[in-house]
Formats: sequence, C-alpha cells, structure tokens
Amino acid sequence: MGNGKMTATVKPKIRVRLRFDARQYGELLAHVTPVVIHTEKEYDRVVAAINVLLNKRKDITPEEDQLLDLLSLLVERYEDEHYDFEDAAPHEVLQHLMEARDLAQKELVPLFGSSGRASEAINGVRPISKVQAKALAQFFKVSAELFI
Repeated sequence: MGNGKMTATVKPKIRVRLRFDARQYGELLAHVTPVVIHTEKEYDRVVAAINVLLNKRKDITPEEDQLLDLLSLLVERYEDEHYDFEDAAPHEVLQHLMEARDLAQKELVPLFGSSGRASEAINGVRPISKVQAKALAQFFKVSAELFI
C-alpha cells in the first residue's frame, strides 16, 4: 500500500457446460426442424440455419454444436447427390461452399493467416495447403479431400 500503485486481478469469464441438455436440444430441433433435404428451397433454409450457428463461433453451446453437425450432414448429403465436386478444382469447391453459406473472403482470413493468402487460394492463384485444407474442412464440416 505504501508505493501508491494499484493492482487489479482480472479473472476471465469462463462459461463451462458439463452436460448436454436434451431438452434444450429438442427445442432447437423444434425451431429449426431439420429434415432430409430434397429441394433447393430446403437446402437454402438449412444453410441459413448453419450460417446463424457459424456466426456464434466461440459462444456456441453443446446443443447448438450438435445441431450444427446434424445440419452439416444433411447439407453434405444433398451436395453429394446434387453437385459434382469430383471434377471441380479445390478453389471452385471453396467458392461454392462460400456462396452456399453466404460467406465473404474476410470471414475465411483466419483460416489462411492473411487476406492475401485467402484471396490467392479462393481465386485459384495459389494451391490450398494441407494445413489450410484441414482448417477449411473443419470450418465447413466437410472432407479435407475436397480442397486438395
């Protein structure tokens, strides 16, 4: 106390959820009503729901994370049946996924490390590295093979 300096201890806010809440998950399911996707309209609706969850990023609850996984599987199944990614270049697949989820390049910059690298990869100027492919796969909840 004698030196006139004040010190403060800052404790970070940490929200810990130890359990999955089935009731809350049921409410999410009732709100989103996930179904097997058969039309573009259903596809767009599910992709919009995915975007809402992706925008939450670090604040996502375990129940929302489970819903995101489920919705991603539904979209992946639909895309596998209706879009031919086999002949598409990795950057074309990335462009399609970005368009389907209404994402801007700036939203992927953290996955590439810089806006320049993101731009080059998205436009096919530079190949997508294995590290970037893994990050993209995790972000979009698809196979990394799509980007390699």
